[in-house]
Amino acid sequence: MATASVKESTDQKKVIIAVALGVLAIIALWWTFFGFGSSKPQPTRSSTRPVPGNTPAPVKTPEQPPAQQQLDAGYLIPISLPPGSPNVPEPRRNIFAFYEPPPPVEHPSVTVPTPPPPPPLLLAAVSPANVYAGTDDFTLDVTGDKFTPAVRIVMDGRELPTRYVSAQQLSTTVPAAMIANAGQRPVTVKSSDGTLFSTQQFLNVAAPPTPNYSFVGIIGKKGHIGDTALLQDKSNKEILSVQRGDILGGRFRVTSISDRELLVVDTNLKIKHKLTLINDGEKGSFPQGRPTPKVQAEDDEPL
Repeated sequence: MATASVKESTDQKKVIIAVALGVLAIIALWWTFFGFGSSKPQPTRSSTRPVPGNTPAPVKTPEQPPAQQQLDAGYLIPISLPPGSPNVPEPRRNIFAFYEPPPPVEHPSVTVPTPPPPPPLLLAAVSPANVYAGTDDFTLDVTGDKFTPAVRIVMDGRELPTRYVSAQQLSTTVPAAMIANAGQRPVTVKSSDGTLFSTQQFLNVAAPPTPNYSFVGIIGKKGHIGDTALLQDKSNKEILSVQRGDILGGRFRVTSISDRELLVVDTNLKIKHKLTLINDGEKGSFPQGRPTPKVQAEDDEPL
């Protein structure tokens, strides 16, 4: 009897344990699939510390779009479109009017000039390059390159007798008649047939200095007309009496005196100048209209 009661109590315990295990299994399955509340699982924190200087940039999470506002149904108005396009009357046209294209614009053809060939001869310089008008004949030397005995010096279109010195130098004599007036004279070197020619240089002919005096009178005894001439300085209106051989202004020598003109020569340039007798204020013709020389003292009288 005692053994039977012990066995019965043992079976009851096994049944209770089996029921408890079944209940726990059901609770575990429910918690796995359905859970017991709305609490969110806490995120696990990383135990790794950030290294200075290598901290990664924070990742920005996209913002959630705002909630769409509900439109009031009163603002929604239906739009009614008329069927088809509106009837627009066709504009009136002139059947005789028609489009005429403009005449074509003719662009003039531009022709690029062909540059002339370079001269076969080179004329570099002339010596002298400056002279005074009225001087005597002088020697002109030209320097350059590729000269031949067949070429000639040409001045102002006139071919001059040329002396061949070398392939780099020629020489000629310029007559005084070619430099009688001031101005520029073009100088070139070329052959008679024109196959050889050179570049162009210029000889500058300047106006020479002139005496700043006027021939206003002449005095002298009978039979000795032309012994003394009266000149007036244009700068200070002073009257001077000069004779042949006198020098005016330290430069001009008196060479000839007549009843109509006076001749002087530039002692530096050897250029002759002519002073014509003038009547003071057009008082009369020569010799009655000639001025009277200045009296230096009471005893002096004009001749």
